[in-house]
Amino acid sequence: MSTAIIGVGNIGKAAATHLTEGGEPVVLAAEHRSSAEQLARDLGTLASSAEVPDAIEQADAVIFAVWFDVMKELVRQNEARLAGKVVIDPSNPAAMGNDGQFSRTLPDGVSAGSVVAGLLPQGAHLAKAFGTVTAEKLADAANRSPERAVLFYATDDDTAASTVERLISTAGFDPVKAGGMDQAIRIEMFGDLHEFGGLNGRLLTAKEANALLAGTAT
Repeated sequence: MSTAIIGVGNIGKAAATHLTEGGEPVVLAAEHRSSAEQLARDLGTLASSAEVPDAIEQADAVIFAVWFDVMKELVRQNEARLAGKVVIDPSNPAAMGNDGQFSRTLPDGVSAGSVVAGLLPQGAHLAKAFGTVTAEKLADAANRSPERAVLFYATDDDTAASTVERLISTAGFDPVKAGGMDQAIRIEMFGDLHEFGGLNGRLLTAKEANALLAGTAT
């Protein structure tokens, strides 16, 4: 099995680094091929680079480590290639204003995950994951001791759940399911289960995360 990572910015680089350190082959793609090629060289033999369409076709799972609007366009461009793939969406519907502050770019109650779900072809397996903490925490908090930090995920799909749990664990975190895609908004920026939201910078252990979910269950 292999994972395509589309985008080699802070999120993509952190995910690729942790996954290859955990033994997962990755195929990297970026707007500028040279950036993906350089990161692949830095990561060693488990990493390779390709153009976006080829990276998707070579992989079983695809992490779109790009801005939300870019992800929407890439999904549209590669719709047929994504059929049968596990698609992992870390995106957050947020933009930075001139004052340096982030704000939501979608209406209240609408998640980026729900928008992406509506763009994917039949047969794709969607999970929301890898965007629930800041890029800095994703890079620095892997394999924390004595207890790993949690990365929440959301999905309605058993195939996606199995894959994303494996990838989160391989990357050095504990996976905890927040619920189905109707709960995706909770693990996006400003949501109550996002580091840049209700968690206010905290990283949780699995025990703490499950206790929190039990306390907010409806």
